[in-house]
Amino acid sequence: MKILIQNVRAVDVQLDQNCDILIENGKIAKLAEHISETADRVIDGTGLTAMPGLFDMHVHFRDPGQTHKEDILTGAAAALAGGVTGVLAMPNTNPPVDSTETIRYILDKAKDTGVAVYPVACITKGMAGEELTDFAELKQAGAAALSDDGRPVKSAELMRQALAETKVQNMLITSHCEDLDIINGGIMHKGSVAEELGVKGMDRASEDYITAREIILASSVGARVHIAHVSTEGSVEIIRAAKRLGVPVTCETAPHYFLFTHEKLRSRNANDRMNPPLREESDRLAIEKAVLDGTIDCIVTDHAPHTQEEKADFQKAPNGIVGLETSLAATLTALYHTGKCSLQDIVRMMAVRPREILGLPQETLAEGAPANLVLVDTEKKWTVDPEKLHGRSCNTAFRGMELTGKPVMTITGGIIRYEA
Repeated sequence: MKILIQNVRAVDVQLDQNCDILIENGKIAKLAEHISETADRVIDGTGLTAMPGLFDMHVHFRDPGQTHKEDILTGAAAALAGGVTGVLAMPNTNPPVDSTETIRYILDKAKDTGVAVYPVACITKGMAGEELTDFAELKQAGAAALSDDGRPVKSAELMRQALAETKVQNMLITSHCEDLDIINGGIMHKGSVAEELGVKGMDRASEDYITAREIILASSVGARVHIAHVSTEGSVEIIRAAKRLGVPVTCETAPHYFLFTHEKLRSRNANDRMNPPLREESDRLAIEKAVLDGTIDCIVTDHAPHTQEEKADFQKAPNGIVGLETSLAATLTALYHTGKCSLQDIVRMMAVRPREILGLPQETLAEGAPANLVLVDTEKKWTVDPEKLHGRSCNTAFRGMELTGKPVMTITGGIIRYEA
């Protein structure tokens, strides 16, 4: 199918111009002003912005084993509705992703979705924190990274061994930085709101301590490490200092950490509970500053679906929120429309940098490149309705919130996969 997008604003890290884009045979055939060729589908791009397909390097698709919450097909549909054409899928499934068979299952199920799904394999067998998996074998099967997400490797020595092996295998560990002994059953940020609600809190020290540990261990063996979903001012300062010293550490955060604080939990709605939790205003400001100054490399979602039944009880509900369909819109609302960053900055953080960190092929708006892109109405105001999301679960912290900016079409391999 030949697609011609006319009069669109094309934005990439080194591109910002109004032009036409011709897509043919799965690739961008031409990118120029006033393309006159005929096409099977002509799209009026006036008022729209074309960007390379986004990449979310932290999602949970719950497949295999928890498909009542999400599966690879519904997760991919949510991704496409959010302009996301590639994801890094975490391994805390059932069974955990510690075998070549499970990796092959994920890759096979994802192959026709239009979303590039890259599996993360477990660091330890069964995510039990006792014995390392076979990194070389898992990489050969298609694992793009390693993590025991949600159940951090408790033993510092075992983690050091794992980091040393990633250097041999040229792999990356993405670490969920949490000391479970410090957390000790906490369900939200430890602070004034938790005290008022009478619930157990999660101390910042849990995240800060393991962030520092991972950086020290990685530095000791000369390995890279990626810190997942940074939420505290302390972790930001630790990472900033490590980068200044030349430690090869990268990190990510999610929109809810630079938009919300623990004040949001006063309503006792479990759809505002995630791990790490929403922190205080000082943390929110620190996260925003770190995003804008480049200390934080990527914006991700930590997309974590749960059923309405599971989320019904504030104190007993599992942690996690969905985010694939709101991440770009929330970032545009909080950072672009406030004049704090440019669209090129957003492309860098949400499309380019995640792929760089993982060593994956880049998506770009250039002639000859694969036609994997998203058309965005950056000015569209819309209210988040959980019932209209495309995933299987609707546990969003953005429910009822008006956002500005929305993907209206996502194309992968030259095929329109999503159209608003």
